[in-house]
Order: sequence, then structure tokens, then C-alpha cells
Amino acid sequence: MSFLPFDQFDRLILAELQQDGRIKNQLLADRVGLSPAACWRRVKALEEQGVIRKYTALLDPQALDQGLCVLVTVTLLRHSADAGREFEEAIVQFPEVLQCYAVTGNSDYLLRIVVPDMATYDRFLNQKLFSMPGISQVHSNFALREVKNETSMPMQRAMSSVSG
Repeated sequence: MSFLPFDQFDRLILAELQQDGRIKNQLLADRVGLSPAACWRRVKALEEQGVIRKYTALLDPQALDQGLCVLVTVTLLRHSADAGREFEEAIVQFPEVLQCYAVTGNSDYLLRIVVPDMATYDRFLNQKLFSMPGISQVHSNFALREVKNETSMPMQRAMSSVSG
């Protein structure tokens, strides 16, 4: 997908929306220095281009009894397009898997899984992950504490390169 070049106003809009996706257009326009109509057009264009993929609420995993975060590496038996596609089609069906990345290195995939507790993770492994064909190895790493978890893309660096 090709994106149009962003100017300073687009970057300011994106930075503001990452901090508050529910901001009113008038306030957003005031903060970025545009008229409300121009600001609205730019936001719509960013949405239509797919730069803004969706708006969401960030939830506290502890409050929802989903406090166990597991980072899992998965190695496939075969390295082929079909094996990877089969794994990916299956893994996106599991709501416990919040993120899945195809990676380089000692494994083929990195998953971030959240569940309430160890017993639930054990069931996930045995009933879902281990029952998938084509998996060679699974390594689980349990998060002790969250040090940093940002959802905002770094816009400051991008803005400084435009204004410099």
C-alpha cells in the first residue's frame, strides 16, 4: 500500500489522535492550527488511506482478569509458504493471542498471549497450540512485570525531520 507524503499538519493530527482518539474535531483543529473543515478532511483522508486503521479503547488486563502475559516462540516443522499460511490462518482464530509476528532467528513466530492464570495457559497450550499440525517447538516466556507498553507510533522523530 502506498501512502501520500505527510506534512507537519498530518503528523500533528496523528500525534494528537494517538493520545485521544475521541477528541472532538474542533479541539483537534485548534491544537494543530487548522480550520475545523480542513482538519476533518485530513482525518478522513488519513482514514481512507489506511494510515488510521481503527479507533479503540485500551483496557487494563488486570481489571479483566487477564493478568498473565506470555511471550511464546513457535518453530514450524517445515519452512514452506503453505506451512506458514496454515499456521497463520489457525492462530488468528485464538482470542488469547493478541499479537503474532513472523520473525527471523531461532524461531518462526513470536506470539503475545494473555490469559487469567497458569492453568488457563496450560489448557491453551494443550487444547489449541499443541493440537495444531506442523509445530516443531514451542518456548514460553512469562512476563514478570510490564516495563513499557506503548501503543503510539513515534511521531516526534518524524516531525523533527520535517521541520528541520
